[in-house]
Amino acid sequence: MFKNNRLIQFINKGDVFSPYIFFPAIFAIYFFMSLFDFGRIQYFKAYNNIFLPVIVGLIAYYIAVFLIQKLGWKFPKFGLSFLKGKTIYFVYLLTLVGLVSYLAMLFTGQIGITDESVRRNLDPKLNFLSSLLWFGGLLIVFYGVVGSGGRLSKKQKISYGVIIALILVAFILMGYRTPIAIMFFTSLIAFHYLVKRVKTSWIILMVAVIGISFSLFGLFRVLTEDTSKEFNTRQGPQIEEEHQQEEAITEKQEAIRKVNETPKWVRALTETMVTGRIVISKIEDYTEDHGYLNGELHKSILGTVLPGEQKSPRMIVTEAANDYAVKQVGEYVTRPGRTTTPTVIGQLYMDGGYVGIVIGMGIFGIILSLLYNRMRQTTTKSYQTIAYGFVTTIFMISIHTGLLDLIFLLMIGFAIIATSIEQDKRRDGQFNRLS
Repeated sequence: MFKNNRLIQFINKGDVFSPYIFFPAIFAIYFFMSLFDFGRIQYFKAYNNIFLPVIVGLIAYYIAVFLIQKLGWKFPKFGLSFLKGKTIYFVYLLTLVGLVSYLAMLFTGQIGITDESVRRNLDPKLNFLSSLLWFGGLLIVFYGVVGSGGRLSKKQKISYGVIIALILVAFILMGYRTPIAIMFFTSLIAFHYLVKRVKTSWIILMVAVIGISFSLFGLFRVLTEDTSKEFNTRQGPQIEEEHQQEEAITEKQEAIRKVNETPKWVRALTETMVTGRIVISKIEDYTEDHGYLNGELHKSILGTVLPGEQKSPRMIVTEAANDYAVKQVGEYVTRPGRTTTPTVIGQLYMDGGYVGIVIGMGIFGIILSLLYNRMRQTTTKSYQTIAYGFVTTIFMISIHTGLLDLIFLLMIGFAIIATSIEQDKRRDGQFNRLS
């Protein structure tokens, strides 16, 4: 029935992971789903129009992609050919550092899935370095896939599958969805180009299943919290006198009643997107009163590794969003001790308004197009495919989380440079060391 469906056949013909389709499609779906708020927008009085900055960002992205595609520009090779064939040793070293850091957390009882209070209080240095485990693991596997020209033996398939599965389980224990999502989608994109083309209809189905699973996983984490711990308290802020008036109390109760009309598991399906929309609205309120941060938010990314007490970029966003939520409705967007994610649009808007959005989304489009052009030039069964899959995935995740983690920026830089140093097997006429 579906096999001969013309619409399905048309969908399957396109290169779904091209810069023109995948990232902007997820971007549009994310903000479209935020319309299904089940009363939370009314509850938080997040009435600002977020769709104008979203549309501006999407237009800026497409203009950048079109121009780079038209000009045919590609990432350079960086003139580091003397390191060719040696980048794998750096990957092994990074993976080893990540493994040691992860085991140190594991043996000290930092298993984040057991409780939110644990997940939110992992050792920051070990947590930072443990990310290198999944990053290095991905590179090791797909360096091997490239080296084999995408033609994997049964032994290789089992070995690579076990490596990915073990690392996935390891980070499920930490309770973090982000590395799990990055590993899944990077693997999917790399598999699509390096091993076997996945039909677009199947990709759409997988994205839907993963999206629903991650939403329900978030609900599971909340429902299993130990509320006897102070960190997990559900108590709201001390409401100011103006919010204690009978009219305000009645309005709030009515908003709560409307929200509770929908079962928790249904609300959980769009809660991530709705929270993103609420945060952007509060950021708009903040910038209207205080002005834009003019780059200070992005400068604070480096502050997370500097000595002394530093305020992380997400803490800056959280304080701004919570401040206005408490003032307006006497409620937190994000409970104390936690940080909120600003979405990529909120992040760019907070620092530079519409100018920041145009520049930031334009950079996203430029980077993805440069990588895509390089990948297509060297054939898709090349090292550049690894970088393209990884960066595309990080950018996709940042639609919700924002791109405010130094470790991710370093990973992007390493992936681009390392894969540009290596050449594809077809051009060199030989296999990579891992083959």
